[in-house]
Amino acid sequence: MENNTTVRNAFTMQLKPGFEAEYKLRHDTIWPELQTLLSESGIQDYSIFLDEKTLTLFAVQKLSKDFDTNFLPNHPIVKKWWSYMGDIMETNADNSPKTIVLKEVFHLD
Repeated sequence: MENNTTVRNAFTMQLKPGFEAEYKLRHDTIWPELQTLLSESGIQDYSIFLDEKTLTLFAVQKLSKDFDTNFLPNHPIVKKWWSYMGDIMETNADNSPKTIVLKEVFHLD
């Protein structure tokens, strides 16, 4: 549910073949400092889904209205996580996951 203090954000990423279980394991044991950083930066209600046929990861999250899109990509903990995840996902040269931002075309509360 969106309210006047949050906006929904959705995007896709791509998992490399054979790493489905490893991806889940790494997120089941997400670093506490990363979890805290995400929450404190204004990310709430964050879920990632896997299409097992295409290995497409679909992420959806709620962001606070004052969420700073430049803060997390420059944070050392996020850079360390990207490096940690880089061997099992398609990434950019800086190890950030290749993402495709999705446009919302329908919502029902």
